[in-house]
Amino acid sequence: MNLSSGPAIAAMIGAIVLTATAGDVFIASAMRSVGDLDHIRAARGFEGAVWAVVSESRFLAGFTCMGLSFFCLLFSLSHADVSLIAPAAGSLTFVSNAVAAKWVLHENVDRRRWLAAVFVCCGVILLKR
Repeated sequence: MNLSSGPAIAAMIGAIVLTATAGDVFIASAMRSVGDLDHIRAARGFEGAVWAVVSESRFLAGFTCMGLSFFCLLFSLSHADVSLIAPAAGSLTFVSNAVAAKWVLHENVDRRRWLAAVFVCCGVILLKR
């Protein structure tokens, strides 16, 4: 398989977006579960605040996903142009984060963010051509 072909590049960008979005969602969910770190730090000190975060399994899952996303990015950059990979992955991650925030985290995503996501998609289409 030619790793510089269109489908291969799309798969690489998809892997970056999927793992980065999963990482963001896991970490956001973990931090909501942990609560206010200032209160934890005041009660248990800095070490207690650090332990509260790193002992949360969703944080560890998010950390792992973010690491995978980084290595997917490195792999992609070794096979395709940075002028395509970086903007496409970053912008599509923005779009997928908005979708995940709405349907996974049940956040209120307003009309302005959806409109921004549409413009981001249009920009990615222009990049590809």
